[in-house]
Amino acid sequence: MAKDSKHANHTDQRASSEPPDRPTGPLSIPVSNEARDEVKVNNANVSELKNACDDAVKRYLARPDLFKQIHVHTDVRLGLGWLSVFVAAGAALYGYKVEFEKSKPVVWFGVIMYVVLTTIQTLYAYFVEGDTVFMGRRKTFSKRIITERITLSSKTQPATKPTKNQPTSTPPAYTLSISYFRSTNAGKSLLARGKTKVVRGYPSFFDEQGTMHQEVFEKWVGEAVESAMDGKND
Repeated sequence: MAKDSKHANHTDQRASSEPPDRPTGPLSIPVSNEARDEVKVNNANVSELKNACDDAVKRYLARPDLFKQIHVHTDVRLGLGWLSVFVAAGAALYGYKVEFEKSKPVVWFGVIMYVVLTTIQTLYAYFVEGDTVFMGRRKTFSKRIITERITLSSKTQPATKPTKNQPTSTPPAYTLSISYFRSTNAGKSLLARGKTKVVRGYPSFFDEQGTMHQEVFEKWVGEAVESAMDGKND
């Protein structure tokens, strides 16, 4: 009986230490093994390793009761891409149906617009979207409406060779940067803000055959996200 009382007190203390209005984190929503498909990549290909991790981040966070993925960057790039294709196709069709000399101004305009739109698309991907892997939003209802926004960016930290100062080599590593905001009153009242960055070597997530340890990766991502949710800044 005393043991149960002690456990209850410990639970109450842990609950009281949690930030107020703190919504459910990803670690509290487990993933069943049946929901996972095997992920296997070439360990020698760093791009494949990174892409597998990026895809796993999206699958893990874009789940029911977690975050709804925001596809604004994809929509912008697709919009610019399709617009450039339509402009090029329209100019080509006009040049085909109208004699050469008369169609030259329109065709030249189409070529210039195609180059401009393609350039804008490239610049947007590089400067605006950058290394963004996942953007998500969630609304929860407690005593008030709470809105959360989260952005995750990823990079590969290159492998290092042994040096005098560092006698051992390190493998390429996955770097994940997380930015998190929680607010209420339509964004007027900030409840929490967190920004954290975590790094871990790819061998921690993949075995020698290139099969991904998804449970290990998800736990690592979940801990980093919950750290940002708690308002920690690393």
